[in-house]
Amino acid sequence: MSSPVSSTPLLRRTLLLSAAATAALAVVGSVVGLLVAGSSGLWSALVAVLMAAVFLGLTTGTILIANRWYGSDLFVPVFFASVMGGWIVKFVIFLIVLFVLRGQPWLHPMVFLIALVVSIIVSLVIDVIVMTRMRLPHASDVTLPTAAEAEASERRPEDGITPRD
Repeated sequence: MSSPVSSTPLLRRTLLLSAAATAALAVVGSVVGLLVAGSSGLWSALVAVLMAAVFLGLTTGTILIANRWYGSDLFVPVFFASVMGGWIVKFVIFLIVLFVLRGQPWLHPMVFLIALVVSIIVSLVIDVIVMTRMRLPHASDVTLPTAAEAEASERRPEDGITPRD
């Protein structure tokens, strides 16, 4: 079932481009990490890229899931719960990952930090590219009256007003 919300194709495109960028960053980051800090650099870069992809993809994914309820009375509460729930899940996962990774002998902190920052910047660049190339009307997700409905609403015999020819 596809969503009638006009942002859905943009969010899907963002997810697809982000997945491709994540694959490229994983390869480049692991090679650079391996050259800079050996196997600890490789694993540090891979964990950072994967972590950024999961966190950034969760937001887009929760909005896409919530968009399925568009048009129903539950849309606003589902949208809010989905986005806030995703944020809470990301926060909890972030804390768990930090506690687990803290002090690990195989983690190279500088490679991890640089890979994480580069991954986030690439994701933001993808978001900007997708948003600047979007073709959405200024008033989206609305239904305009048909010509017959507009004409019928202009003729109101009770007001004694008729449209000019």
